[in-house]
Amino acid sequence: MESQAFQKIYTKLTNITKATVTLKATGVGYEEMAVVYGRLAQVVKIIGDQITLQIFSGTEGIPTNAEVTFLGRPPQLKVSDQLGGRFFNAFGDPIDGGPEIEGEVRDIGSPSVNPVRRRQPSQLIATGIAGIDLNNSLVSGQKIPFFADPDQPYNQVMANVALRAKADKIILGGMGLTNDDYLYFKKVFENAGALDRIISFVNTTENPPVERLLVPDMALTAAEYFAVDKNESVLVLLTDMTLFADALSIVSNRMDQIPSKDSMPGSLYSDLARIYEKAVQFPSGGSITIIAVTTLSGGDITHAIPDNTGYITEGQLFLRRDSDIGKVIVDPFRSLSRLKQLVIGKQTRKDHPQVMNAAVRLYADAANAKTKLENGFDLTDYDERTLDFARSYSDKLLAIDVNVDTETMLEIAWDLFGKHFSKAEVGVKQEFTDMYWKG
Repeated sequence: MESQAFQKIYTKLTNITKATVTLKATGVGYEEMAVVYGRLAQVVKIIGDQITLQIFSGTEGIPTNAEVTFLGRPPQLKVSDQLGGRFFNAFGDPIDGGPEIEGEVRDIGSPSVNPVRRRQPSQLIATGIAGIDLNNSLVSGQKIPFFADPDQPYNQVMANVALRAKADKIILGGMGLTNDDYLYFKKVFENAGALDRIISFVNTTENPPVERLLVPDMALTAAEYFAVDKNESVLVLLTDMTLFADALSIVSNRMDQIPSKDSMPGSLYSDLARIYEKAVQFPSGGSITIIAVTTLSGGDITHAIPDNTGYITEGQLFLRRDSDIGKVIVDPFRSLSRLKQLVIGKQTRKDHPQVMNAAVRLYADAANAKTKLENGFDLTDYDERTLDFARSYSDKLLAIDVNVDTETMLEIAWDLFGKHFSKAEVGVKQEFTDMYWKG
């Protein structure tokens, strides 16, 4: 903490809640950092000369005559190439035992990019996961969440995406990770030898929940450095945005704000949009793509957090356990990438859109056959074949443990078509069946 000679010290708190303190002060900025009784705090509300500070580690034991010093700046991060391969806490301090970072100091939480400086996203980001690349291709500069139940292995999926994705830099923002999750990410990244292009900001369950609020801004400040200053393609992985939103509600409830739907703060939409709108494709070639995990409580997609997220983002990837094959898959019916048509069949093979649609249509026929079966109706020969196809399609293409390139995915799909159906049943244009059919 640099101390300035002219810093004014205040010693009179007028109100103390579980997470915040209030005092009279002047010349203070919104989101400015302060030290209260030796603890780090941030300005969250200014009404006239009444300043409310959120104390990151909680207010327990703080007396009303505690010393308060304002630091005259928002939270900051030092940016340079030295960030690569390192793990930091929510304040940007190293937690991996390595040296301090030397670099340029930047304020976190800057505004998002002026729309005039944005370009239409156009570069495919391949993840190696067919449920994404085949059915819901991602595009650089896109923002998209994974919707998953809390017991699903979404952090493993995030780690897989980090290792496989074709991007110059991967930045992980981990909020409310268990120690096991943190060590899992660390081990996977180290073992893969991919550490130099991965940067992690981590708040674990052992840290105060309020610190989570800094993690997305830290991750995005690092992302902006590499995307803007270095013209690199950056993939930002945020997990878990539900825990981020819970931390928002802790602070707003303790400030006695009236909560809106699902006890979330009324500002939830703009709080989430402020983060997601940092996704951008720059004309110069640099880009920031954001993939975030939003855990659902009991699969409830109408809860305020996924509901608001759906308005802001360009689609969603829906994880569910497929009981037929016992694996977690990317559900083709409930997943959607609104930008995929910008790249499929253009940056991937020409048969991609047709193969994708045919496979999902046949998978839907299998779902109908399953309903017939459950209701005691007889199945036709075609029904039986769609059920066989659906099992193989789930296992070889939709499951999250599949790791192949897009061309191989298309070949696997053609294999499955030829094995289970006739050309007429698959219904793909003749020019493609002439080239790729494997009957």
